[in-house]
Amino acid sequence: MIVFGYRFEPRLWSIIITVLAIIVFVNLGQWQLSRADEKESLFEQIEKYAREPAIALPGTLVKFSDFQNRDVEVSGEFLIDKTIYLDNKTHKGLAGYHIVTPLKIANSTMVVAINRGWVRGNADRSVLPAVTHKDGLVKITGRVVSSENKTLSLSNQVEGGNVWGNFDLQRFTTLTGLDAQPIMILQKDDYDDGLIRDWDRPESGAAKNFGYAVQWFSLAITTAIIFIILNVKREFTKSK
Repeated sequence: MIVFGYRFEPRLWSIIITVLAIIVFVNLGQWQLSRADEKESLFEQIEKYAREPAIALPGTLVKFSDFQNRDVEVSGEFLIDKTIYLDNKTHKGLAGYHIVTPLKIANSTMVVAINRGWVRGNADRSVLPAVTHKDGLVKITGRVVSSENKTLSLSNQVEGGNVWGNFDLQRFTTLTGLDAQPIMILQKDDYDDGLIRDWDRPESGAAKNFGYAVQWFSLAITTAIIFIILNVKREFTKSK
């Protein structure tokens, strides 16, 4: 095909490869946009829950999806001897631990994991920082998050004792023999126990997906432009 003195005659294999590449790039861009929409919807839900009063957590088994990101309140007693120190947690650049203690729910055989907050570690890491607690019946208010608290592990070595790199609910129930709710509560109450409960405010993260979508769509456009440039040649005519 010759247009305005230029010949465009791409080979079949180049057409097929280009079309497939563009389809893949466009689909990946659309997938990133759908992920962004999902995150925006979840963030709007979190903002909505933040404006609502806390709801009571029952003593019977619940579903995480029914309570995710909601503020709940629950009464019970801390099982201090079952406390877990989650290592490699930082606050304002300082290293320390998150203190996770199971709370035996009042009038129930079940427990729920309470992330009570952050405490600074000692210079001697073999000595755990002392943490105070409130005895007897307490009422805890906090936000529900996943019980699977995964962070970067510095080694493949399995932690021992009550110092863990990540909180694993299945491992916890196996070691303790306790029946636990499939959630974790980030405590908000201030019990003057020296723990810092400066929880990060959730963000949608949708902007990152929008950025990825723009990159994929740009690749699709760039692929099409390169295809045209490589297959367009000037048609020279012989002068008489």
